[in-house]
Amino acid sequence: MKVMVISLGGSLIFHNEVNYDLLKKLKTLIKKYSRKYNFVIVSGGGKPAREYMKPLEKENLSTKEVCLTGIRITRLNARFLHKFFNKSPSSKIPKSLKEVKNTLKKNKIVFCGALRYKEDNTSDGTAANIARYLNADFINLTNVKGLYDKDPRKNKNAKFISRISFDDFYKMANKLKYKPGQHFVLDQNASKIIRKYKIRTLIMDGSDVKNLENYIKNKKFKGTIING
Repeated sequence: MKVMVISLGGSLIFHNEVNYDLLKKLKTLIKKYSRKYNFVIVSGGGKPAREYMKPLEKENLSTKEVCLTGIRITRLNARFLHKFFNKSPSSKIPKSLKEVKNTLKKNKIVFCGALRYKEDNTSDGTAANIARYLNADFINLTNVKGLYDKDPRKNKNAKFISRISFDDFYKMANKLKYKPGQHFVLDQNASKIIRKYKIRTLIMDGSDVKNLENYIKNKKFKGTIING
């Protein structure tokens, strides 16, 4: 059965409060299509992770220690989603690629956060690596429509990019310096993985659940395709 790997941005899970209405719609959609597909949902850390990481950076803790705190928040979010989707409370949240694959053998929907610490990596990089491991498409659900030439939240004249090659996206991502908790739509490590292994990648607004359904149904959708 085909597997879809979804990176669910932390801002879509929790900002000032849990995004209940969105998560309820997403739950209904994923469960509906789990009859046809298997899903691996990788949760980001979002604002809570950044709020915990900031004071640690101010106290000059190592980048690794700061990142490990963020990783734990992504796993907390994964456990929350696991319960929210009414999954068995005894099931473990995978912490390795092998555990993800083994859990998929028993469950059509699997949740995880970051699997382990890796330098210059975020939950998006984790999701890209899972997609590589499972030979699956990679869907990045974020809080913008897709990829722009500039940050659309700061630049009103930012131009939307509907399609981009692996190489061009890699160049764009690596113009930025990695920072724990960064906001760019996909991290540098993810860009490296999808380019090396030619992983078809979609970036879209995760708040538009109908749009995600259009993609799943192979209908016209709004977003950015990274391919070729």
